[in-house]
Amino acid sequence: MSDSASSAPAHVADARPVDATERVTLLDALRGFALCGVFVSNSVSWFSGRVMMPREQAQALAAPLFETVVSGLYQFFVNQKFVTLFSFLFGLGFSIQLARAEARGSSIVRLYARRLLVLLAIGLTHQYAIWSGDILHTYAMVGFALLLFRSRSNTTVLIWAVAMMAVVPLVIPALERFIPVWLHGAEAAGEAAKATRALETASRARLFEALSSDSFWTALTGMARFNTESFLRINRLVWMSLVLGRFLFGLLAGRLLLLQDIEGNRRLHQRLLFWGLFLGVIGNGLGLVVWRLRAMGMGDLIDRDWMMVLTVVQELGCLALGGAYVALFALLSRRGWVQRVFNVLMPVGRMALSNYLLQSVVSVWLYNGWGLGLIGKVPPSTSIFLALGIFAVQIVLSHLWMARFRFGPAEWLWRSLTYGKAQPMRLPTSPGEVGAAPSS
Repeated sequence: MSDSASSAPAHVADARPVDATERVTLLDALRGFALCGVFVSNSVSWFSGRVMMPREQAQALAAPLFETVVSGLYQFFVNQKFVTLFSFLFGLGFSIQLARAEARGSSIVRLYARRLLVLLAIGLTHQYAIWSGDILHTYAMVGFALLLFRSRSNTTVLIWAVAMMAVVPLVIPALERFIPVWLHGAEAAGEAAKATRALETASRARLFEALSSDSFWTALTGMARFNTESFLRINRLVWMSLVLGRFLFGLLAGRLLLLQDIEGNRRLHQRLLFWGLFLGVIGNGLGLVVWRLRAMGMGDLIDRDWMMVLTVVQELGCLALGGAYVALFALLSRRGWVQRVFNVLMPVGRMALSNYLLQSVVSVWLYNGWGLGLIGKVPPSTSIFLALGIFAVQIVLSHLWMARFRFGPAEWLWRSLTYGKAQPMRLPTSPGEVGAAPSS
């Protein structure tokens, strides 16, 4: 037995997990909920072109009072919260897979490595052929680091999770900020920093121009150039550190049966809800102030050194609020009306990869110049409305698909390539049909 089991609380060792069907329902429903928030965030920030267009153009679209309120609510409750939640669930899923492998007495390393390699291939195809904002290839690369923690104690996992979320995102920008000053002086370092920011702004402007073109090939080559330019930037290391930190918190939650044993962890969920809301309001409140200052063109009033600290505080606020969402889902999971909501979201979560890819295909057609050309033309509220409308259609399609098949199409491909053979796809038409297997 690994040292991680010995460090778990006593009630976890004695707890009996909830029924398997309920467990899958909760996890898949939470995954569907997270996917909806990720889609809204991607639509407002990236598909619409908001983070690529000139500041004046973005400000003009969000200038009306209604749009300002909508943008503020989005910044506080949605932006970065749901991608945090989705990353957390990735780590929790690894924990469950690891526990199942240990129960069978088999090693997870080879199978999990194959899963990640297939996911990497899917992600890179998505990034270069459909949309440059892909997260799958990052999940795949960072996912290999999870294997290093499979036998580590809970305390070690927690320390590394905090370091990845709070220390590394502070140290790397600090080194980037002060090493040039020590080597070349403050004035030269300041000019170099301005030049770097100008290059990043120009890179996003070129991407915006390419995506606005009515040529599919221009958009494709523009994405390839942007991907290449952004791949080796220092802020990518910070982003990967944050992803790993979220994965590790998910791994720790899986070990503690946080979502597998709801009743046994009820008090923990209550504390997580309270502290998540408390710290989330502080962190996201500060983030909202910074966002408003930037929107008003007053971001330069904040010293760069303080900005580094505020960025970490805001990220921890996103983590805290994401944790509060998880705790709220768990505490409400026994209520009848919540179960009905879960039943609505569960098929979406079961085929989350397929739905994520479909969201990109539909969105680039809506926004890119070779499609309907909405990029740079719609305010935040319209992007949110379109995303929620598309997601509602995905709910219906997911129910229809999962009533007939065991996996989503992308999930089937992922699983088949991982195991090296085509997996059974259709659900059995009769209880005794050969080759049938439970969908969980």
